[in-house]
Amino acid sequence: MHLLAAAGGDPLLNGDVDLTVVLIVAFKVVVAFALLLVGVMLMIWFERKLIADMQNRIGPNVAGPWGVLQTLADGVKLFFKEDLLPERADLFVFRLAPLLAMVPAFITFCVVPLGGVFANGNDGIVHIFGHDTYLQVADPPIGILLVLAMSSIAVYGVMLAGWSSGSKYPLIGSVRASAQMVSYEAALGLAVATVVLVSHTLSTHGMVTVQDRLVNWNVIATGVVPFVVFLIAATAELNRPPFDLVEAEQEIVGGYNTEYASIRFALFYIAEFMNVVTMSAIIVTLFFGGPRGPLLFGPDWIWPTVWFLLKVIVFIFTYVWFRATLPRLRYDQLMDLGWKALIPLAFGWLLIISLLRLARDRDWNVGIAAVCGFAVGALCWLLLSAAISVAKRNRVTSGDSF
Repeated sequence: MHLLAAAGGDPLLNGDVDLTVVLIVAFKVVVAFALLLVGVMLMIWFERKLIADMQNRIGPNVAGPWGVLQTLADGVKLFFKEDLLPERADLFVFRLAPLLAMVPAFITFCVVPLGGVFANGNDGIVHIFGHDTYLQVADPPIGILLVLAMSSIAVYGVMLAGWSSGSKYPLIGSVRASAQMVSYEAALGLAVATVVLVSHTLSTHGMVTVQDRLVNWNVIATGVVPFVVFLIAATAELNRPPFDLVEAEQEIVGGYNTEYASIRFALFYIAEFMNVVTMSAIIVTLFFGGPRGPLLFGPDWIWPTVWFLLKVIVFIFTYVWFRATLPRLRYDQLMDLGWKALIPLAFGWLLIISLLRLARDRDWNVGIAAVCGFAVGALCWLLLSAAISVAKRNRVTSGDSF
């Protein structure tokens, strides 16, 4: 039943597509974009206020109640500042790069289920303007692959921003940022592959449908390890502390966006915080049941969205907590963590889960399957560590720094 529901897609698009359906889709796009922008504005205020409380500072407290309009004031200021274009920049790519950084974050958010009642035989369907639909912009059958694709496209925005600036310092910063993002992409994908293996679907709505009880949440069904790997890899992908080496304070320049000013710099700034909100929503969808939760008093359709927002706020708080407490890693520590620890761990755990599920389906001995999975995972880790050690030794012998 879950597979059929996942394969069916949004019921809004199952029949004839008329003008009403197009307008409903456009309405969902506009509402999702507005909610995401408001969420980004509140996220920036929340981070500044929470870090100020953790560090015994005041934080924003002038613009609006409790300073909640400070982000809006900063955005208006950046919008009216002079826009600078470097003399040696490739102007078309220079203007395009901020959009390549921001648009993937919004497209990723479009496949996240935001609500809908998942109870009493109702798989998250809501009734809007006389049509049944999901409370998400789109539910493609390969939704989670779209998330990974958008994560990869975001690398282009960073790389092209540094390359098109016509300066060597932003170029060096963009190369470093791209290497960091690509290095953690593999661990991120392996963690997602484990979730897909357990859920039997690539649809984000289908993944939420499968997590019908607390014990069926993927964070439990996958054994917690993929969630930890995904959280660490996502933090590195987002260039968030302790992996914020792209824009480290001790650097002479600020990285790939050094030459940007005015609204184009604001787009990079918005993209960074929009990615935090979007990635928190993806974590909730993949591992914590999405909008699923107990239906308490009042209308049933309210509580799924409330539970979803509460779960997202928990992970936003976690990211802010990381920033306020964890020291920054060195670049070699960052690369070692990704290649030597996270990738072997995620790959080995994927093998273990695969063998355990195969043993359950074929009535094999589960203990033997687990031992075989651990052995294969350990072998992969040893081979990868040996390859990296040999490469490092060869570079040091040839006189190059690693």
